[in-house]
Amino acid sequence: MALKTGKEYIESLRKLKLNVYMFGDKIESPVDHPIIIPSMNAVALTYDLALDPQYEELMTVKSHLTGEKVNLYNHIFQSPSDLVQKVKRQRMLGQKTACCFQRCVGQDALNAVYSTAYEVDQKYRTNYLQNITDYVLHVQTEDLVTDGAMTDPKGDRSLPPSKQVDPDLYLRVVERREDGIVVNGCKAHQTGIVNSHEVLCMPTIAMSPEDKDYAISFAVPTDAPGITIIFGRQSCDTRKLENNEIDVGNSQFGGHEAMIIFDHVFVPKHRIFLNGETEFAGMLVERFSGHHRPSYACKVGVGDVLIGASALAADYNGVNKAAHIKDKLIEMTHLNETIFSSALACSYEGTRTSSGAYLIDLMLANVCKQNVTRFPYEMGRLAQDIAGGIMVTQPSEQDYKNKEIGHYIEKYLKGVDSVPTESRMRIMRLIENLTLGTGAVGYLTESLHGAGSPQAQRIMIARLGNFEDKKELAKHIAKIDD
Repeated sequence: MALKTGKEYIESLRKLKLNVYMFGDKIESPVDHPIIIPSMNAVALTYDLALDPQYEELMTVKSHLTGEKVNLYNHIFQSPSDLVQKVKRQRMLGQKTACCFQRCVGQDALNAVYSTAYEVDQKYRTNYLQNITDYVLHVQTEDLVTDGAMTDPKGDRSLPPSKQVDPDLYLRVVERREDGIVVNGCKAHQTGIVNSHEVLCMPTIAMSPEDKDYAISFAVPTDAPGITIIFGRQSCDTRKLENNEIDVGNSQFGGHEAMIIFDHVFVPKHRIFLNGETEFAGMLVERFSGHHRPSYACKVGVGDVLIGASALAADYNGVNKAAHIKDKLIEMTHLNETIFSSALACSYEGTRTSSGAYLIDLMLANVCKQNVTRFPYEMGRLAQDIAGGIMVTQPSEQDYKNKEIGHYIEKYLKGVDSVPTESRMRIMRLIENLTLGTGAVGYLTESLHGAGSPQAQRIMIARLGNFEDKKELAKHIAKIDD
C-alpha cells in the first residue's frame, strides 16, 4: 500500500475510459481539457499534501483495517479526534485552493454506508458490512478518489419514487440477478465526478416499502459500461479557454459539477451495500447528511482567502484605515469563525455507532450547515462592498496587454501609487471569482444547496430540538405543576 503523488493520481485518471460530454461534444481526454484541469489540480493537491511532512498529520491517518497510513479521505472515523482532524483539514485545503477540492462527499458516503450496513446486517443477516469493508480496503490500497452520489433529479417532488411518471427520475434497480443488479437513473450535482475513480451511490430520501427498487446503495468504477457523464455549465467557465490568467481569478484551482447517467449499468453482488431494505434508506440519508454538513468547514478556508482578498482590495484602493472598512472585515471574520466553531463542536461531540465508526452530533452538524447557507452570502456582499464596482467592470486581460490601449488601463485603473495596476486587477478578479464567477459555484451556491438546502437542515433541527423536554425545564423553573 502506497500513497500516490499528485502526478501519479493524474496518470491514474488518464487510464480511465470515461464517457464525458461538454458543450455538446465528447471529451476524449478529460485530464487535458483546460476547463477540467483546475478542478483536477485541486484533487491532486490532496495527494501531494498527504506526502508533505508539514501537512501529513492533517492529511493522513492509520487505517483501522490494516494499521497502515492512508489518506484521511479514505478513512472510516474511529474517534472524535478523527472527526476534528477532518474539519481542520477542510479549512486548510480551502485556504490553499480557494475552491471545492471534491473529495469530502466520497469520505462522508463511505462512513454513512459503513455504519448503516452494520445495522442492516443485524436485522436481515445480509453481508453488506463485509462488502463495504472490502470496498474501503480496495479504495485505501489503491489510494483512489470516491465520488459520493446521493441527489436524484426527483421529477415531480410531490410524488414518491415509485409514483413518478418516468420511473428513472430516481436511481433504481431494473433487474436483479444471481451475480448482481442492473440499474437505471441519474445522479445530479456530482462534485468532482470526472476526477474520481469510483462512484458510491446512495438513496436520496427516506422510502416506503413501495419504493423497494429505489432503496439501493452500491459502488462502480466511473468508467463502467453504461455510464455517461454530462459536464455542468458554470458562470465564466469559458474564460479558462481564453489563454489568460488574470480574468480567471483563480487560474490554478477550481471545482466542477456534472450529471452522471446510469443506463443499464451492471453492479456485481459484492459491490452492493443496500438492496431493497427501504426502512434503512432514511438512516443512510440522515447519516450521510450529518457527516457532510460539517464538511463545509472547507468554506471557512475559502472564507479566509476572501477575507484576505478583501483586505488587500482595501489596501490597494487606499481605504484600509477607514473605520467602516475595518468593521466589515471584522464582521466577515466573525461570521467565518462562527461556521468553524459549529463544525468543530459537532465533531468533538461525535459518538460511536454500533458498527464502531463514529458519527458527528447531528443537531450541531445541522446548525453548522444552516450557518453555511447564510454567512458566506453576507461575506460575499461585504467583499463586493469593499472591492467596489471595478471588480465587475474592469477590461479584460487581453485589453490590458494590448499595445494600443493597455497603457490607458495601466493609467486609469491605478489605485494606491505603490501598488502595480496588475496586482489590483488580479485581486479584483479573485473576488469576482469567489462571489460571482466559477468559484461562486463552490463557495456561494454550494454553501446554499450542498448537503441539502436550508429547509433540510431546519427539518432536522425541528426533529432534534427536544421541545417537549425544554418545556419541562421551563415548567420546573416557573413552578408549574400539571
